[in-house]
Amino acid sequence: MTDRRSGTGTMHDQHGRWPEAATIEDFQRNLAAVEARIAAACARAGRDPAAVRLLPVSKTKTEASLRLAYAAGCRYFGENKPQEAYGKWQAMQDLGDLNWSVIGHLQTNKAKLVARFAAEFQALDSLRVAEALERRLQIEGRALDVFIQVNTSGEASKFGLPPEEVAAFLKALPAFPALRVRGLMTLALFSSDAPRVRACFQRLRDLRDRLRDGAPDGITLDELSMGMSGDYEIAVEEGATVVRVGQAIFGARATPDSHYWPAAGG
Repeated sequence: MTDRRSGTGTMHDQHGRWPEAATIEDFQRNLAAVEARIAAACARAGRDPAAVRLLPVSKTKTEASLRLAYAAGCRYFGENKPQEAYGKWQAMQDLGDLNWSVIGHLQTNKAKLVARFAAEFQALDSLRVAEALERRLQIEGRALDVFIQVNTSGEASKFGLPPEEVAAFLKALPAFPALRVRGLMTLALFSSDAPRVRACFQRLRDLRDRLRDGAPDGITLDELSMGMSGDYEIAVEEGATVVRVGQAIFGARATPDSHYWPAAGG
């Protein structure tokens, strides 16, 4: 559905229409198409495309597919499940400049995996997870970039802190020096109703703007990770600095995104 205010619609009805990327040239073409759409969205919003990082989401995709994407220029991959990501990291350590972003909900018993290999974690939403990551990161002698996940849609099916709890959560995070807070992350409403999707992104940006000046020393809220294959153009128009795009780069997954958010509308 098209947003009457900007003319930008969602692509949440596109599942199955993204063909599987099977060659380096497929990945190059898909990456160029996504980057062109990001640039167009930046132009509409008066933004510099260099301010938006494209994070290719490789969940459920094979190591062979990831290697093709790497050959096409990808140096970051986003993964939802820590065990799946850890296995890929182990298998691909010959690629020394490859970075991994864990973007899905984390159970405390998986914190040691994330602390071992991830460059960033985008779904921090509890002090229990913060404590578990801090403990393991201290053992590993590493630090980790983190984003705080915020539930901007109000759906019970989604993880993330309610917006009204983020300020207090931020105040507790200086106790975990191995966690480098970079910004906020959200999953918008899974819907073809573009104005309702846009509202989720606006809530995250407005929350960041309210909290930024009062954030504890050492905590920056420069980053907004929001937008996926179906809605990243709207997210860019609303200020996203990271967009998490999987199917538009790799091809459709075996299950549509609605499978991951069963209670979502659209």
